[in-house]
Amino acid sequence: MKRPAFFRASSSEKRRSALRRAALMLGIGALTALALPPVHFLPILLFTFPMLGRVINRATTWKEAAWAGGLFGFGLYAASLYWLVNAVMIRAEEFWWFVPFPSLGCALILAPMTAAPAALSLLARPGPRRMVFFAGAWTLFDMGRVFLFSGFPWNPLGSALAIPGRVGDVLIQPAAWIGVDGLTLLLVLGALFCGEALQDAWRARQGKQCVLLPTPTSRWRVLALAALIVGGGLSASLFRLHAVHPSGENGPIAVIVQGNVPETEKVGHQNPRDIFLRYLRLTASGVLQAQKLKQTTPALASSPIVFLWPETSFPGYDLLQDSPRARQLIMAWGAGAEAGIIGALRLDTDNRYRNSVLALAPDGGIEAVYDKARLVPFGEYQPPFIPLQIVPQGGMAAGPGPQTWHLPNVPGVGPLICYEVIFSGAVVDEKDRPRWLANVTNDGWFGNSAGPRQHLSSVRLRAVEEGLPVARAANTGISIAYDGYGHELKRINWGKADILIVALPPALKKTFFAQFGRILPLILCLICMLSALITYQKDTKSTLKR
Repeated sequence: MKRPAFFRASSSEKRRSALRRAALMLGIGALTALALPPVHFLPILLFTFPMLGRVINRATTWKEAAWAGGLFGFGLYAASLYWLVNAVMIRAEEFWWFVPFPSLGCALILAPMTAAPAALSLLARPGPRRMVFFAGAWTLFDMGRVFLFSGFPWNPLGSALAIPGRVGDVLIQPAAWIGVDGLTLLLVLGALFCGEALQDAWRARQGKQCVLLPTPTSRWRVLALAALIVGGGLSASLFRLHAVHPSGENGPIAVIVQGNVPETEKVGHQNPRDIFLRYLRLTASGVLQAQKLKQTTPALASSPIVFLWPETSFPGYDLLQDSPRARQLIMAWGAGAEAGIIGALRLDTDNRYRNSVLALAPDGGIEAVYDKARLVPFGEYQPPFIPLQIVPQGGMAAGPGPQTWHLPNVPGVGPLICYEVIFSGAVVDEKDRPRWLANVTNDGWFGNSAGPRQHLSSVRLRAVEEGLPVARAANTGISIAYDGYGHELKRINWGKADILIVALPPALKKTFFAQFGRILPLILCLICMLSALITYQKDTKSTLKR
């Protein structure tokens, strides 16, 4: 029996309405990506998060809230990770069928991490309490991304505050206490409440119904509290920048070598001899300039010279095992340096490839070896549930984790390879704190896109969290050095073959975050969630008594 026309129309209208809502959530999620590096358009958060909060507030079922949060997250991650497709395009003739999957696939995997906090928010009463719960849950699940496969905590919302220059220097200093996760929590809370206060004020002027903050008093209270928190944060930042000083021995004079070798040449093993010679010449020039700097700067007279080559910079797989002559050549061209830190692939005793960095002594001997512990999902590590072989040889073998190298005449250094630097609270050996960090990377896979800039913001935030200077060598850029405040010392921009000579300052005193890690942001998240629930329980009991 055919249904009446009005039922059909009603059903069709519901579908169109659902599609419009879905498109809206995807769209505002994608717009939120504008707040992330390299755009840093923070005002967009005052528009997008209140819209998401409104939908969650009105939701009557967990499915409705989960769909809203999941679609928002899918849009956010698909837009902010668009550049992942560049890695596939380098070998498009071989993996053309995989082109749509990197960005959209990652977004699909990450979307549940925003759907879950939206759904769980229904445990709290609609209104401000639900928004407080949602902010805590969002940050908690964002922190949980370290447990996805080998971990993928890329682009936490707090990285939006790492604006290049002095403004960013000030905004990111609270990370020394609460880490990037604490910055994320503050941003989500601020965006939800300040954005809603401004939008409700506009609605009130238009004679429309307010959504979250119906009275002028409630709106002013929110804005006053936000101003108080921002003022406190800025005061803490300025205190740290002007009252906390480096102490102890100077860091080395770092000679950072950026070879700018196109990824197509590396993958195709084209011109390995020319690549090697390019790095040797750049190294020789850099070490010579570093020696002149030592001679003309009395304060640096005793500082050791260390040069850094990027991740997998050596054009071969046998540097460690079978190329003593190559190692001697490297150090001969770098004569005058106390050590060379070189990124290279190697085969271990089980014939598994490892992404490694090694320290060379002046005679070419191997002082230390570090194997990358955090492998990139789908690039270096293949999750076992994937039936197709998309990572060569099933992926690489992982190393044991953070280490501190104590090389002769060189302050203790913590080596980090590429993607490992995005893991907040997990970049140093807690039992043997280094004096500086050496990050080698190859971002050439992702082209001149947002990807390398997003990666760079993580390096800067780790410097602040740990209070340690960082020297970063990137194959195609951006090579850079930061002090323990996250202040940029020098850089080589994208797409240049060049050298960077920078005298690293001493480390800062061990930060609160370096001592306690992610415990404080975790506690703050739980406080937000539990306070919303406890208040709700009290309200429920008082209602029942009436």
